[in-house]
Amino acid sequence: MILHTTIPQELIFPTEQAAFSQQTIVEWQGIPLLVEQSQQQYRVIRVMSSDPAHYLNEQICPGQYLQM
Repeated sequence: MILHTTIPQELIFPTEQAAFSQQTIVEWQGIPLLVEQSQQQYRVIRVMSSDPAHYLNEQICPGQYLQM
């Protein structure tokens, strides 16, 4: 199906709530992060900090895995 519309795809095909149930906010060295747990690690989804310097930290870039 092809839709010719200006409405964003997220509004037409919303993500299921189950995808968000695995996400949680944790603090890593004082930096709030939105993470998703996978086995013994956490995968960074989003940096929730308001400090611009935190976004330059390569250890917490979205997609990185953290050991907790």
